[in-house]
Amino acid sequence: MTRIYAIAAMVVTVAFLGASYYFLVLVPRANDPFADCRAGAVGGGDIGGPFTLVNGNGQTVTDKDVITKPSLIYFGYTFCPDVCPADNARNAEAVDILEERGFDVQPVFISIDPERDTPEVVKEFAANLHPKMVGLTGSPEQVKAASLAYKTYYRKQEGDSEFYLMDHSTFTYLVMPGYGFVDFFKRDDTADAMADRVACFAEKAAR
Repeated sequence: MTRIYAIAAMVVTVAFLGASYYFLVLVPRANDPFADCRAGAVGGGDIGGPFTLVNGNGQTVTDKDVITKPSLIYFGYTFCPDVCPADNARNAEAVDILEERGFDVQPVFISIDPERDTPEVVKEFAANLHPKMVGLTGSPEQVKAASLAYKTYYRKQEGDSEFYLMDHSTFTYLVMPGYGFVDFFKRDDTADAMADRVACFAEKAAR
């Protein structure tokens, strides 16, 4: 009798796991037009959404003004000694690769250091990296709201009041007009790998 109960329990467990896989993985994937483009599951709740920031010309802009084409969004700061320049240069390279393939994609840099990153500063930073790059800053409140929307992290380090560093997350977010956030890239993703995935999203969005 114990053996029968054990077998029955195993059958129930397998059935439960199968149902869970179906409803948590297969059904969402079947309803996801970009399922084939993703490198993996995107977790952590909703990412992205409306924001209001200031562009390099000092104009207040919203996400609807900025995200008019597929965009690679990165949160960083211009005084960053190495990570931010390297990541944004990689994003710019991906944009060039995509342009060669016929895809119009823009890189976007959002400063998490509004104290030093004035509109003029982010404009120069963006222009030095790529002619298409959009540099954005804003008030501390505007920057915090945009960061919270994209679930990013940043914190000012203690120390020198002028030459301080910032701790921050380093993801790059792919945002599509009409779809919003669709995927993210890590630091170890190469420009070629990014271009391949972005092209996949852009092709499916155009269908």
